[in-house]
Amino acid sequence: MRAVRSVLMIARGSQQYAELFSRPEMPAGNGIPRRQAEVSRNTLETRITVRLNLDGSGRGSFATGVPFLDHMLEQISRHGLIDLDVAATGDLHIDAHHTVEDIGITLGQALASALGDKKGLRRYGHAYVPLDEALSRVVVDLSGRPGLEFHVDFRRAMIGTFDVDLVHEFFQGLVNHALLTLHIDNLRGDNAHHQAETLFKAFGRALRMAVEEDPRAGGSIPSTKGTL
Repeated sequence: MRAVRSVLMIARGSQQYAELFSRPEMPAGNGIPRRQAEVSRNTLETRITVRLNLDGSGRGSFATGVPFLDHMLEQISRHGLIDLDVAATGDLHIDAHHTVEDIGITLGQALASALGDKKGLRRYGHAYVPLDEALSRVVVDLSGRPGLEFHVDFRRAMIGTFDVDLVHEFFQGLVNHALLTLHIDNLRGDNAHHQAETLFKAFGRALRMAVEEDPRAGGSIPSTKGTL
């Protein structure tokens, strides 16, 4: 019965889903050629498509059914200068867990695809981002190995209807499938919304740095092993 309900929920969102991805293909970026990807993930719980362009201008379109997550994904896009479209339908009649986690997974798969062999990239990125009283630090390594260090003491359990535990689930799914090392630390903050927003903004800024072309690298892979 649960599977039937999930399929029905996914079907109801199909028109919105199709409209979001009917636009023309994103333009190619400059520098590193066409670092773009489109990945779909369909299960009995969720139906998700992510399209991204790492050499974009920060344009985004989000229809996940989870408004706070839409707001956070917009931070990644805008501050990472990544063109990012995310469309999702899921079993939100249960809760947002499957939808948020699977969006993290699908975004991670799209990142891995767009990055390719990582030749000529900086590889590492970091950012400190404040929002009023809140301050967070995020450090990224496009290491080829999944690893998440997540140190955030949210001041309350819910941001509106959004369960703050899902922030960790989102980043865990992303890390596992993008194959990157990610350290996330909220250094201070009293407002949970501010805490979360600094995390996503800092991730966007750190990712932007890590995926940039390094003009001194000469197109080489940034590792003494010769592969990432």
